[in-house]
Amino acid sequence: MATNRRARHEYEILDTIECGVVLQGSEVKSLREGTAQIADGYARVDDGELWLFQTHIPPWRTGTGFGAHDPDRRRKLLVHRREIDELLGRTRAQPLTLIPLRLYFSEGKLKCELAVAKGKKLYDRRQELAKRDAERDMARAMRGAERG
Repeated sequence: MATNRRARHEYEILDTIECGVVLQGSEVKSLREGTAQIADGYARVDDGELWLFQTHIPPWRTGTGFGAHDPDRRRKLLVHRREIDELLGRTRAQPLTLIPLRLYFSEGKLKCELAVAKGKKLYDRRQELAKRDAERDMARAMRGAERG
């Protein structure tokens, strides 16, 4: 449905959690069209509940009026109490962020893959790009050596 491709570039993923998402009816139909945007999204524990912020699910194109929803509203994430307590403890103890990696349907229910992540510094990102380029060059050279 929606993936956060930028997340793996900007964050170091430490752990992932699968959680359910509470939706309104028109949001489900809009998500089935595959138009959600989660690149700027994040999750936070408020009042003992886990919430997803800054994700954009546009209104369903034929669902105007009474059935319409707010596209940028916060959405409740469904996880067990012990997982919420663990996430709250980890994010308070260290400078960690909860970011959505992808939204997908599993057995007819919307799931969110949530990552516990640590932000990368600019030099870390540069080192990662340089390492990837070096590996690509080595693989290219090996293919050239095999050919002749």
